[in-house]
Amino acid sequence: MRLPRRPRLLLPVLIALVAIVVAFFIFTGVYTDYLWFESVNYTTVFSTVVWTQVLLFVLGALLMAGIVGGNMWLAHRVRPMFGIGMFGNATGADRYRMAVDPHRKVIFLIGMGILGLFAGSSTSGQWRTWLLFFNGTPFKQKDPQFGLDVSFFMFTYPFIRMLLNFLFTAAILSIIAAAIVHYLYGGFRIQQPGGVHASRAARAHLSALLGVFVLLKAVAYWVDRYGLAFSDRGFVHGPSYTDVNAVLPAKTILAIIALLCAALFFAGVVRPGGMLPGVSLGLLVLSAVLIGGVYPALVEQFQVRPNQQAKEAPYIQRNIESTRAAYSVKDAQVEEYSAATNTQQATQPQEENDTIPGVRLLDPALISSSYQRWQGFRDYYQFPPQLDIDRYTINGVETDTVVAVREVKATETNNWINRHLVYTHGYGVVAAPGNKVAEGNPDFVEENIPPTNALGKYEPRIYFGENSPDYSVVGGSKIELDYVDDKNHQVSTQYTGKGGVPVGSFFNRLLYAAKYGEPNFILSGAINSNSKILYIRDPRDRVQQVAPFLTLDGDPYPAVVGGRVLWIVDGYTTSNEYPYSQSNSLRDMTRDTSTEAHRVVGQPADQINYIRNSVKATVDAYDGTVRLYAWDDQDPLLKTWQKAFGGSIIEPRSAISPELKAHLRYPTDLFKVQREILSKYHVTEAQAFFSNTNVWNVPDDPNAKGIRQPPYYVTLRMPGTQTPTFSLTSTFTKGEAQLAAFMAVEATTGDANARIRILQLPAGTPIQGPVQVQTNFKAAVANDPTFQRSGSTEPIFGNLLTLPYRGGLLYVQPIYVQVKDAVKQYPVLTRVMVMFGSGQVGNGATLEEALQQVFGEGQQERPQTENQPNTSTEQTAVSSAADKVKKAYEDAQAAFKAGDWTKYGEAQKALAEAIAEMEAAVKGQNAPASPSASPSASPSGSPSPTPSTTPTTSTSPTSTPISGA
Repeated sequence: MRLPRRPRLLLPVLIALVAIVVAFFIFTGVYTDYLWFESVNYTTVFSTVVWTQVLLFVLGALLMAGIVGGNMWLAHRVRPMFGIGMFGNATGADRYRMAVDPHRKVIFLIGMGILGLFAGSSTSGQWRTWLLFFNGTPFKQKDPQFGLDVSFFMFTYPFIRMLLNFLFTAAILSIIAAAIVHYLYGGFRIQQPGGVHASRAARAHLSALLGVFVLLKAVAYWVDRYGLAFSDRGFVHGPSYTDVNAVLPAKTILAIIALLCAALFFAGVVRPGGMLPGVSLGLLVLSAVLIGGVYPALVEQFQVRPNQQAKEAPYIQRNIESTRAAYSVKDAQVEEYSAATNTQQATQPQEENDTIPGVRLLDPALISSSYQRWQGFRDYYQFPPQLDIDRYTINGVETDTVVAVREVKATETNNWINRHLVYTHGYGVVAAPGNKVAEGNPDFVEENIPPTNALGKYEPRIYFGENSPDYSVVGGSKIELDYVDDKNHQVSTQYTGKGGVPVGSFFNRLLYAAKYGEPNFILSGAINSNSKILYIRDPRDRVQQVAPFLTLDGDPYPAVVGGRVLWIVDGYTTSNEYPYSQSNSLRDMTRDTSTEAHRVVGQPADQINYIRNSVKATVDAYDGTVRLYAWDDQDPLLKTWQKAFGGSIIEPRSAISPELKAHLRYPTDLFKVQREILSKYHVTEAQAFFSNTNVWNVPDDPNAKGIRQPPYYVTLRMPGTQTPTFSLTSTFTKGEAQLAAFMAVEATTGDANARIRILQLPAGTPIQGPVQVQTNFKAAVANDPTFQRSGSTEPIFGNLLTLPYRGGLLYVQPIYVQVKDAVKQYPVLTRVMVMFGSGQVGNGATLEEALQQVFGEGQQERPQTENQPNTSTEQTAVSSAADKVKKAYEDAQAAFKAGDWTKYGEAQKALAEAIAEMEAAVKGQNAPASPSASPSASPSGSPSPTPSTTPTTSTSPTSTPISGA
């Protein structure tokens, strides 16, 4: 039955229309990407990636279709010339051939098209491997086993493996496809009795294909020898004793055997019968099992394991040296630090008095809501959940400063004009010294709208930030909201930056209407010839687009530089192909409380064994300009990418201005990776490394059990140095109980490979780890009148800082209480806790007061609590609980010093129970709240300051240095 003429014509028309629509959306995606790259002047990156992908797609598709299709054509060409049913009834293969044969050309073309599409897509995804191979730069370092330049393993070996995988796939598919064609057209058939009968041509064809497959296997065996550089068979990664003495020769022997077996398969082309292919196949399998599997297992079992330490020592030493080089920690300096454990051993503080007043006590992970409370002003502004630390000169002194930009918040008004044309940008930088508070709140030095410009005069509008809208249309008219002034008048602006893609033409508006599924691009009269669209606005995303070869740090930070707000983003070159280096998960190495709480961006789960901080990138917060600077300009991997994309996309290190350089810092994710590596690889001697007795742990965050403590930026003075430096710091512990070492790197050294210093404590030095220190702090504050007066029995513990001080190590931790007012909840810094050495604890309103309590220098008596309830029963309960806390604490200290960890654990459990009892008693004592216990009261008992809602009025009260200096 034939279809009517109209339906037969309608189907091709519908197919054509669908094809046109699909092609239009594909074109829209590609062309709008090009327009974006053009707007940031990085079209070289776009063209390099696209044309490399196109080239690899075409090559992959044509080669795969050509190899497989050619073998199918050959199988059809040499088919036996006989009719259907010649060997019996038209059953089996004959029926399939009768169904396929009339349409074989169409089926063949469709099949090869689909195969080419998949093969091309897979190959184009390997564009990084191709560019690295084609542009590889020598490392001028040889691997210790094969004597080859490291660049062979980084660039050439991955490409060879990619090529072999492609050819293996083509060979297997060719064998399968040729066998199917031979079967359909009678080249071989199943007979009863007699088994399989194959024509001479079919046997020769399949023997040749199997010979090619085995020949590829011979090449793979030979190449696999170099893959042993990444072996994980031994105690560490890299060739082990078994790999070098058993697997390596086995691979060589197997390659020779495979070569002989391939020759036997090729001999089957001219010699009839299946004996030679059968013999070669059996020999290949048997040798792979015995030589490739059994022999190395016997060597491992009977030679290595009985004397593993001695056998593996040379190979462990290679791994240590390669790992330390690959992670850029080979120059890390470990020095013995005989830390004082009590105040009697402490040195005099005169030479360190210039450090303590600058210790940062504002916790950037806690005070975002404080910034929102005092500097948010309107609901359409927001601050990130974690603020940033930078260095600024305040009153002539270099100061650790907590900074944030006031970004636009998506309006709840469900109106396209408001969301994308009015609320387009944030406004201004907010900054406060890390070592000062104003009645428990940040003491802002850069604040308000318009900004005070204490950090210098700058363009305050933030069009590009971490929380910017997905897209905004700007520049068309002066309707973009800046702020509302003190007379409640809206102050608006019109974007004049060079960034953004023009959408004045109808064609571009049509493209973006399709891209975002938004007809208002075409219908709205607010878009005119001056309009631009801003998208891909997160600084990390912008840098990732123009530098797809980089792995980016998870925590970009803003800085006022040259009258602009610049986002600074650290870029890493990473690889998992450095020979002999230990491979680890990047996500696992950088995971801590900041990533788990999604305050900073977590890293991918990629395995890496090489990393360099090769690039410093900046993104202009006003016009989105992206600039890349070669920071580690000696990195061969960076040089390779520069050759691949043209040297012009990355500016030389010399192009970094002195003002920008002053704000560059040692990146946190690199420090976390190096911290993880140095927890084991601070041991540089193979015998000691094998014994595994001096492994350190990265401590858990005391506020989040089971998750690592993040590193902290803090100004400190390392032993042997003359001046304090802005540093990135962390600690190591033995288990959870005892502090093992302190690690720091100067954060503003200006050196891409800054020296890491580790102060290693002698074994048995009784200095507690962060978790135990916070337990002690909880005991100390459980009956603190400050928290009773604030109406809170559950203090909020800030970042626990560690720093060298007076010949020992000092813990410093700010304590907050949560205050709730008519606007929102926010933390108020109330107390400062310190602990020196083995357990002396200080609890003061200022850092100076807490230190006085520990060191006994001018110690002042703590003021009495006002309006404290005088109920004897409640006081008795509190007193009893306090005694239990004290006794449990003293028992824990005694057990700790004695090294009796069983009693120490029992004492810690008793201490936790006593603290809980104390909290319950204090809560009962505070039940009848007094006026001074209002949640909005300041720590001194006076009402908290209420900020003016006028953006031009300062909201911060008179400042008080938390250090007491």
